[in-house]
Amino acid sequence: MFIYTDSSGAQHVTNIPGDARYQLVLPEGGTQPQAPAPVPAPQREAGRERYALPVAQAAADTGLPEGLLHAVIKAESNYDADAVSHKGAVGLMQLMPETARRFGVLDARDPAANVLGGARYLKTLLAMFDADLALALAAYNAGPAAVLRSGRAVPPYAETQRYVPRVLDLYGREGGH
Repeated sequence: MFIYTDSSGAQHVTNIPGDARYQLVLPEGGTQPQAPAPVPAPQREAGRERYALPVAQAAADTGLPEGLLHAVIKAESNYDADAVSHKGAVGLMQLMPETARRFGVLDARDPAANVLGGARYLKTLLAMFDADLALALAAYNAGPAAVLRSGRAVPPYAETQRYVPRVLDLYGREGGH
């Protein structure tokens, strides 16, 4: 992961540095990035197995990697199809009601519909932010307007600042690149 902090204090995080200001983030005291520690198989496999089919179908529909969808689901709901956030986001991929409607999700608690709607939304965000995964994930978490207000950077919200690296780390553990 690469990061830089601009003059306003906003942190910009990406997996594809397109600017010399980005610096490689290294582990404390390390000189080389280390591979993420593997997630214990039973812990990772339970949710992954349970929702493998809807994730595979959504990946096929959108062209997104299954590992990316699994990473978002793990970060958003920890594979709890009945999860509801304090802001009203629902289901595996924590869709807000307006987002669910926009992407044709009639029942956000239905795992297949939720994952497909979330995948379509993420695909839209990737197109909006020129395939910059970090920005698309920031927009998924904080909303695209927040990313645009931050100058097409990860907004300076603590939750979003934690969310983006967490999903990228989970995606790396899923075998994503």
